[in-house]
Amino acid sequence: MLQLQGIPVSPGIAIGKASVFHSEGRQVTVSYCTAETAPDELAHLSEAVKIASRDIQESRDSVAGSVGGQYGAIFDGHLVMLRDQKLFDTMQDAILKEHFSAEYAVHKTLHSYAQVFQSIQDPFMAERANDILDLEKRILRVLQKEKRQIQQFTEPVVLLARNFTPSETVAMNTDFVQAFATEVGGPSSHTAIVAEALRIPAVVGIGSFIDKVEDGCLAIVDGSAGVIVLDPDEATLERYVRLQAEKQTLGSKLATLRELPAVTLDGSEIQLLGNIEFPNEAEACVEAGADGIGLYRTEFLYLGGDVPTEEEHFQAYRHVLETMGDKPVTIRTVDLGADKMVDALSATVNGKQQKIGYCLDEDEKNPALGLRSIRLSLKRTELFTKQLRAILRAGKYGNVQVMFPLVSTIAEWRQAKMILEDVKEDLYDRDIDFAENIPVGMMIEVPSSVLMIDRFANECDFLSVGTNDLTQYTLAVDRTNKDVVYLYNSTDPVILRLLDITIRASNRARKPVSVCGRMSSDPRCAMLLLGLGLRKFSVSPAALPEVKNVIRKVNIAQCREIAKRALLMESAAEVNHYIWREHAKLFPELSDF
Repeated sequence: MLQLQGIPVSPGIAIGKASVFHSEGRQVTVSYCTAETAPDELAHLSEAVKIASRDIQESRDSVAGSVGGQYGAIFDGHLVMLRDQKLFDTMQDAILKEHFSAEYAVHKTLHSYAQVFQSIQDPFMAERANDILDLEKRILRVLQKEKRQIQQFTEPVVLLARNFTPSETVAMNTDFVQAFATEVGGPSSHTAIVAEALRIPAVVGIGSFIDKVEDGCLAIVDGSAGVIVLDPDEATLERYVRLQAEKQTLGSKLATLRELPAVTLDGSEIQLLGNIEFPNEAEACVEAGADGIGLYRTEFLYLGGDVPTEEEHFQAYRHVLETMGDKPVTIRTVDLGADKMVDALSATVNGKQQKIGYCLDEDEKNPALGLRSIRLSLKRTELFTKQLRAILRAGKYGNVQVMFPLVSTIAEWRQAKMILEDVKEDLYDRDIDFAENIPVGMMIEVPSSVLMIDRFANECDFLSVGTNDLTQYTLAVDRTNKDVVYLYNSTDPVILRLLDITIRASNRARKPVSVCGRMSSDPRCAMLLLGLGLRKFSVSPAALPEVKNVIRKVNIAQCREIAKRALLMESAAEVNHYIWREHAKLFPELSDF
């Protein structure tokens, strides 16, 4: 038996025969053409690009039709890259000037582009290299006349590979592909986003393991814990089979909780909100009985590579607000960095605005500590005001709140508020209808904001703790790095102390405070958070029923005792063992896991 740890990107458990997917295709070696045959090679390239473009559009439409248009926008980004004239000119020069074959011109050009992205010290940008290599594979498959779809199966399998491109993920037949695991990859990759949208359990970033896999061996993928097990022993297999059955039974029971309130045994009312990334996820929150949206991430609007218009912002926000009715929707302003921002450049050509290329800020040396989130918004105010205008306008169609991410100083908070007031004044002067008195809050994601929490709590209408970034910045751990991910744990005692300080200060100031990181979606952490004084959870739609189930089985006194004891502990391992044991008392059928 071989058990491996990776990065969880799409939850769920699958058990099936392993199938190793070799996606590299035929190796491309250096090959040349003559000056006389170069025009023919260029014609082959042009035709291949056209066919690859149609392929991408088919992938986009397929994804959009099954899981929503915003997921399909990932492939719009591929189209933008493929249609970039500079890219084509580079491949053309490789054929006409260097006399490379069409295949090698594609390989050489796109690999050089990918290497630029891979050299940037940021996981998000490294993942964009995967999108470029996806383009290479599409074009080469046409030139080499290979089948473009992933291999077909007639029985359930677990796919294992070095990596999957977004198009390969889309091509998976989910009737047979139960899960997948890869050697490389991270949680911000488009492949991970597509996997979660298609509800395929997935684990990435495991490290080298493919050469240890025997095709057809039994494999278990635990997409919730980020674990894969190859050739499990009888006891391990039995445990996972039982866990699958228990979770299916539990899922059926939890469905009955939809209309019931999230109230503890001693009558404390808890607000359960949903976290969403795409507009169509609002329906899932309604179906799960959410009290509103506690975190509406807006980065999806940039997936296509273009800077979205105000109208695109507005329509996306209006859809969610109308879906949720009078329930609150908290929209977080864009959480991007200069390292992630692709700027569309345009110029006036024949009286029309036309896109002429793309550029990246290549000076960002340490993206996690650089120009990102609210800092980027305050520097690029034309982008910030566009989004704020759309939020205020959409506010007429529901109960909207706005939240600023990664605020680290009082000055940042006040500057962002001032810009918001300026936008309101401009809308008023232009006689544009908008929501005038919307609550304004901020994310608590860095230690500095916790140390100044009394000041922030006095000025904000509400606060929300993002435990993902708070853990990363406090413990100085890159959560996408498999070599140090063992240190990344939101139940570390220092994080619990920061949560305790934040929740106490917010309650003293009588300001609502929520937790919206992955920690709040873990039902095993629910009692701990309740004991710390949290009364407002913002969780993934899939986790809503499980968290509600815990809330309805406990009383606040026992939760306070759990939190009190956890705050005295010295390690995350000690805390985890304790809270998992307490959770097992509520659900003994899951106590072995």
